[in-house]
Amino acid sequence: MRKRLLTILSIFVIAALFTACSPAANEPAADEPVADEPAADETYTFGTVVKSIAFNWFLRLEEGVLDYAEDSGNEAFMQGPSQADSAAQVQIIESLIAQGVDGICNVPYGVPENEPAQKKAMEAGIYVVTHEASTASEGTVNYDVEPFDNCAYGEEIMIELASRMGEEGQYVQFVGSLTNATHNIWTDCALAYQQENYPNMELIGKFESKEDQEVAYNTFKDILDTYPDLKGVQGSAAGDVVAAGRAIEEAGLNDKIAVVGTSITSYAGELLQTGAVDLAMGWDPALSGYACNVVLEMLMNGVEIVDGMDLGVPGYENITLTVGENGAPVIFGSAWIKIDADNMLDYDF
Repeated sequence: MRKRLLTILSIFVIAALFTACSPAANEPAADEPVADEPAADETYTFGTVVKSIAFNWFLRLEEGVLDYAEDSGNEAFMQGPSQADSAAQVQIIESLIAQGVDGICNVPYGVPENEPAQKKAMEAGIYVVTHEASTASEGTVNYDVEPFDNCAYGEEIMIELASRMGEEGQYVQFVGSLTNATHNIWTDCALAYQQENYPNMELIGKFESKEDQEVAYNTFKDILDTYPDLKGVQGSAAGDVVAAGRAIEEAGLNDKIAVVGTSITSYAGELLQTGAVDLAMGWDPALSGYACNVVLEMLMNGVEIVDGMDLGVPGYENITLTVGENGAPVIFGSAWIKIDADNMLDYDF
C-alpha cells in the first residue's frame, strides 16, 4: 500500500511541475498587462584605419577611439601601416572585412586608392565612415566626417600667413600627398583666396612631403637654395611645418620666413617657442576619432543623421550636413584651433 501511495504522489508532483512550466500556465489573465521583454544589450565592433601609426597625430586620434570604446561599451580599435601608404591601408581594410567588423572609420592617405576597398566593405554589409576625405565618391562611403569646412580652413591659413608676410612675397605649399583630398582643398582654397585678396604674393609651387618630415626637410632645403627671397610656407601634413622650421632655424631665417600650417604641439612646440614656426592650426584628432565612431554607432542603430544635429562631441554639437563634390554625404563640425607659443600648453598633445 505504501508503495502504491508513493507512486501516486510522485505522479501528482510530476503533473504539477509539468503544468507550472507549460506556456499556458504562465500566460497572464486577459486583463493583466503584458510587459515587453527587455532587449539584450547589443555591442558593436568598429575598426579605425589611419594613414600611419607612427605619427603622433594618429596616436592622439587613437585616444579618442579608445575613449569612445570605454564610454560606449562597444569594441573600438585603431590600426594602420608603419608608413603612410594607401596599398597598406587597403590590406588592413580587407582584413577587417574578413573579420566581419560592424563598421570601419578610414582616414585615407589617398582617397581614390582606398575607395574600391571601402566599397567592398559596404557591399559586405559593413558601414564605412571616412575622415579627411570630403571628396569621396558616392557609393564608397556612408559619411565623411570633417572637423570644419575645409575651404574656409584653407582661407584662414592664408589670412594668417599673409599677415605675417606683410601680404607680399613668394611662398610655397606642402601637402602630404597630391591625392590627399583634404590637403589639396586647403592649399587650393588658400591659393584662390591669395590671388583674390593678396595680389603681391606669389606661389612658387606645391610640393609633396609624402607625410615624411625628412622628405619635406630635404625638399625645403633645395627650395631655399633656389629661392633665396622666399617669405612664406604653408604646411598641410602635421610634420610639414616642422621640417620647414628646422631648415629655417638652421639657416638663421626665423625672422625672415613665415611658417603657418596644420600641426600639433607635440610636433611643433619647440619651433613655436623659437619662432621658426609661427602658427600651428588644426583640430584635436582625438575628438575626430571619437566622432567618427559615434556616427558608425548611429548608423548601426538606424539613427537618422540630420543637419544641426548634436553628436555629443565637442566641436560637433551643431553639425552641417552637405554633399561633397563627388556625391558622398559630408558632416562638418566647427572644431578648428590655432596654436602659438603663448597658448601651446593648452593643447598639449
